Amino acid sequence: MTYSIVGFHPHDGSLGFASQSHFFAVGSVVGDAEAGVGVVVSQAFANTDWPHEGLALLRAGATPDDVLRTLVAGDPLADYRQAIVMDATGAYACFTGGGCAPHTGVARGEGVAAVGNMLASDDVCRAMVAAHRDAASASAHADRLVAALEAGERAGGDARGSQSAVVKVVDGVRGERPWRHVLADIRVDDHADPVRELRRLLPVHEGFRTIGAALFAPPLVIGDAAGITAAEARETVRALTAAGAGLGGNAEADLWRAVILLRCGEADAGRALLAELVADRPQLGEFARGLARVGILPKVEVRP
Repeated sequence: MTYSIVGFHPHDGSLGFASQSHFFAVGSVVGDAEAGVGVVVSQAFANTDWPHEGLALLRAGATPDDVLRTLVAGDPLADYRQAIVMDATGAYACFTGGGCAPHTGVARGEGVAAVGNMLASDDVCRAMVAAHRDAASASAHADRLVAALEAGERAGGDARGSQSAVVKVVDGVRGERPWRHVLADIRVDDHADPVRELRRLLPVHEGFRTIGAALFAPPLVIGDAAGITAAEARETVRALTAAGAGLGGNAEADLWRAVILLRCGEADAGRALLAELVADRPQLGEFARGLARVGILPKVEVRP
């Protein structure tokens, strides 16, 4: 593995990490984050137990320093590992074993830390922390973490090159269902420029979060559309319109915008939009009839 950054965002209490490596599927190996608990990253010759064991210790109330001491003491190969442990407040501890391949690096800031090994430059970790610090404080945390990876690449990145990258962000709310508090989890497993691909995927991710919010928030789609106000319907249509702009040629947001228009009494606008979509992809005509059969759409015939 090569380099990672872990951060706490005081604007919304979110926690997250981002990593890049010349190694296949770094996101499946390098670390994990749990809402309201913390983040643990393990790299170099990564111990894939450390993120899970570290989060369990944080969940039980251990400090980041205590977690690292426990993990290192229990691993006879710890000298070949690097790690960052951060708790839900943004407090953290870093570790670099003496057997990690150079260049190695550690950079620290308030609520943010970066570690790296097999680096092309001593400047990589410092550049990452500076980029995270200098990003607009109101920016989404995933954006800030990817900006840090971009800065790391500009500073030289992995001496071996690039192959995979990951960004994961969770909110600050601890609960019994932490999987419901994941704000971003995007992985690029094999790509010539994985960090650039992460950047491309961020607006796609946000667009589909908006679509999901519309789909899984009855009564907008699967409940009683009469149960929402006209203002709520307009706001959802507006959000889906904005989401569609970030999806390029992907018409998913437009499809569900048409569904909401039809369900909320805007039959002419909904029929016109659905007709445009059917003209471009005729299979959607039968799909719309299927939605009507299961009650998601009113029974309306749409032709291109």
